[in-house]
Order: sequence, then C-alpha cells, then structure tokens
Amino acid sequence: MSAAGPLLALSGLSLDFVTRGGRVRALDRVGFEIAQGEMLGVVGESGSGKSVTAYAVMDLLEPAARIGGGRLDFRGLDLLGADRARLAALRGQAISMIFQNPRAALNPIRPVGRQLVDVLRAHRPMNRAAAESEAERLLAMVRIPDPARRMMAYPFELSGGLCQRAMIALALACQPALLIADEPTTGLDVTTQAAIMDLLRDLARARGMATLFITHDLALAGDYCDRIAVMHAGQVVECAPTARLLAEPRHPYTRGLLAATPRSGSRIGEIAAVGGALPDLTREDLPPCRYAERCERRRPECDAAPPPLAERAPGHAVACWRAA
Repeated sequence: MSAAGPLLALSGLSLDFVTRGGRVRALDRVGFEIAQGEMLGVVGESGSGKSVTAYAVMDLLEPAARIGGGRLDFRGLDLLGADRARLAALRGQAISMIFQNPRAALNPIRPVGRQLVDVLRAHRPMNRAAAESEAERLLAMVRIPDPARRMMAYPFELSGGLCQRAMIALALACQPALLIADEPTTGLDVTTQAAIMDLLRDLARARGMATLFITHDLALAGDYCDRIAVMHAGQVVECAPTARLLAEPRHPYTRGLLAATPRSGSRIGEIAAVGGALPDLTREDLPPCRYAERCERRRPECDAAPPPLAERAPGHAVACWRAA
C-alpha cells in the first residue's frame, strides 16, 4: 500500500437483499484496500459476493439492497454517506466499470462511436468534432482495427472481443482513477481473453490507474494481479500479495481453489474439487464462519464467533481460527 494511503478502502461492509424468499445476507463484514496503480483481484465462486461488492462501490445496487453497516471510502470520501449528486459525478469519471456482458451494456441501436461521443460530451467540455476525434483515438487505444470505420459499427456487427474493447474504451473515456472490471473475459476464447487482459494491464500501467479485477479464475488473477482477495459466501477469507497467496495459502478455501485449478500436464484425476456448496444465505442460522460446513478442520470455536480478517504475516490477512 502506498504511503499516501489507499485509493479505495472497504471496511466492515455488510449488505442484505430483502426478497420474498427471505433476507439474503449477501455481504458480511467485507474489507480490503486498493492503492493507486494497483491491480487487486477479487476471486471466488459464483454467489460469493464479488459483483455485489463492485455494484456497492458504483452505487448501482438494486432497490432491494439494504446496507447493514461498514464504510466504503474513496479518496477519503465515505461513499455510503455521500449524496446522489456527488455519487453521480464520481461514477463514470473517477470510478468506472466494465460489465460482464458488453453486448448487454452497450446500446444495441446506436453505433459504438456515437456512444463514445455521448459519454465524452456529457463529462468533458468539448464540441462534437473534438469528441469524435477523441472517440476514434480511444478505439485505436484499445487496439480496435480500422477505428475510423468501426466508429459507425453497431454492437451486433462486432465480435465478442471487439465489443469488450469498445466497452473498455467507454469505461476509460473520462480517465478514471479506479476501473472495476467485472469478469471482463466471460464468454471469450482463451486467446482473446489473454489479449483483453494484456490490454487492461498495459492501459492501467500507462495511466497509473487502479484496477479492481473480479473473477472466478484464480489462475487468471495470479497471472495479472498484484494482490488477491478471496471471497466465500459474502466474506473475505484471505487477502495477500499474489505470489505469497499462491505459494503459501493459509485459508482452507484458498487451498481448495488452488487444488481445483488445472495446471499444464495435470491429469483429470489429479484435479480436486472444493467439497460441499455455498450455504443458503437466507438461513437464520448461518454459522459465524460461512465456510465451516465445508471445512475438514472445523472445530467448536468455528461456531462460537466470526473469525476476524487478521494479519498472520506482513500484508497477509486470513479469516480463520485455525489458519497456519
């Protein structure tokens, strides 16, 4: 973490969804920090709370969401206490987001170039000619071939990889300090996935931009992120520099994810599965440690109180009573 302090800091963030089927306890005391220029990976299974955390940062939560407590600070501003006008000014400018499905995020009946022009003119003081020139430059920046021609292309005319590049151009149009990338390679082939991740890394480094990278793929996060936070059932269970987390995982869930990650030369029988399933988050009797029912090392103390996310080594925090 930089001496100037974190760009974004979450502490004790708890969030529920009120539904007909009950109260879904989606986030429980979530906490992590990200520094300027850093890429932090947030990793976990589907339903672990990764995307909900991102939507909380962006103030894009559904009406059924209820914040139960905690702080969400961006450059010293508590986003949970900020008014709508201040949040709207931050969104898209200081903080921007790439969504999982670029085809759904882009306007299907408007050319991608015009969508870029709309964003630029809404947030930056420029006339149409200047905005069109900047939009073409942005498309070139994200390595879209023949950007002048692609300016008039509709999303359905672009491949999945080109759609995602256009989405990245939109997200970076206002030069944000923090980019949230929510599963940005979903549905892309391995080669295109690597190209998109290389692009995000290169742009972040060139701009000194922080990136919050959300993924279910621990190996992918390991290739690109400076640090990794592992989430399970709405709780952060481990957070550490990438090399240390991959070499010395201390939480049993992280160890399970690593064991389930295919490696070059691995045989099918050598790839383990994480046992059990995510708990039902509508249960009134959720254990304090939400991994306890899947854990082979479960002991009585695991059911007595929630384990705090505490440092077990410099920069390496674990939420487990029995962490090594």
